[in-house]
Amino acid sequence: MSKKIAIFGAASHIAKGLIYNFIRENECRLFLFARFPEKVKEFLKLNSLKGKIDLVSFNDFAHKEYDFIINCVGVGTPNKVRDNPSLIFSITEKYDNMILNYLSKFIKTGYINFSSGAVYGGSFKEAVGEFSGHNISLNNFDWQDYYGIAKINSEAKHRAEKGSNIVDIRVFAYFSRFVDLKAGYFLTDLIESIRQGNQFITSSCDFVRDYLHHSDLFALIKLIMARRPFNTALDAYSKKPISKFELLDYFSKNYGLKYRVDKNLNFSCPTGEKNFYYSNSRKAADLGYKPNYSSIDTVMKEASFILGKSNE
Repeated sequence: MSKKIAIFGAASHIAKGLIYNFIRENECRLFLFARFPEKVKEFLKLNSLKGKIDLVSFNDFAHKEYDFIINCVGVGTPNKVRDNPSLIFSITEKYDNMILNYLSKFIKTGYINFSSGAVYGGSFKEAVGEFSGHNISLNNFDWQDYYGIAKINSEAKHRAEKGSNIVDIRVFAYFSRFVDLKAGYFLTDLIESIRQGNQFITSSCDFVRDYLHHSDLFALIKLIMARRPFNTALDAYSKKPISKFELLDYFSKNYGLKYRVDKNLNFSCPTGEKNFYYSNSRKAADLGYKPNYSSIDTVMKEASFILGKSNE
């Protein structure tokens, strides 16, 4: 029998990649839940995705039995986080509590939750690892701390449910052909500059990101599903991260990107400044996880779907 998979936040960037891969595999029945279901319908139609799919209201969630629930719900893009940071707490807690309450009645159901590298804190002066922690100034909260605190709270609740099959996947960076180009990320702004023929302006500060490919993330999901009961958190990673100026060089050479470095430009990230935003933890390898794509592989392949073939 096909596994029944419920996906919360089905209109999100990460969920779209999972839906795409699940449908291509054609081994599971998907129950898609979204606050804006019309966006899911549009995505399915645009990508000609058909199969064992049910678009379901959250009101009907508790009335069905699933093998796994995958929670991709988030506040949204960096632009939305800046506009209303308090939503980080209310939205995260609402849907997580809905799932935990369901698990108290259906104890065999597995729960895969998307967390974030932000659990390690807002400052990434170096890559994190297995023994890294989060230093929070309790008497001086900053709005950039909120996202990480919400994710820590969620993960702590999951570890407390020792008898439940719950895995948190911490994603540091993710890029695919399904991204919203108005999202406000560095890479989406860069690609929009190419599409519009505008000069891209960036700061002189370099940074390193680890862009995960949707097929590698899907492979990790499948490994988690095969290992139950299982209660832990895992850092997701590609074969190799990439720096900002390596990305600028690639798009300049292959897509004619014109950019200017402004030494006076200051950029405020809603989840904290992240110079080296990736993890050296390889805990996921214990499951057999071995990514096929490096960050540059991911960017090259997925950008080609958005911009067309490069000049390589």
